[in-house]
Amino acid sequence: MSEHLEIGKEGENLAREFLINKQYRILEQNWRSGHKEIDLIADFNGELIIVEVKVRKSIGAERIEEHITWSKQKFLIRAAEAYLKWKHLDVGVRFDVILLTGKRGNFQIEHIENAFSPWDQS
Repeated sequence: MSEHLEIGKEGENLAREFLINKQYRILEQNWRSGHKEIDLIADFNGELIIVEVKVRKSIGAERIEEHITWSKQKFLIRAAEAYLKWKHLDVGVRFDVILLTGKRGNFQIEHIENAFSPWDQS
């Protein structure tokens, strides 16, 4: 496994533990359906939370669009729709981003709740 993939996997595991500590119930990690993939899927107070995990070496003042492009947002929305259909769920959905910045073993974690909405897409 390449270092890039190892860091990504470590980031997802840290994000998972972070959410568990915030009382989220993790339903899936690295859920896939065809070409669709979601890093983490959780339940929090009856709402389905779709989580994209991003690992960066440095802290910047980037806007969320620089971490999650419009194209990636559409991809995640389609993946969430596939998951809802697959599980036969009719629940509210929220899209969160977890940013991990820094070096391995010393990441800072930022949780951006409701980072984007399907209704923002036009």
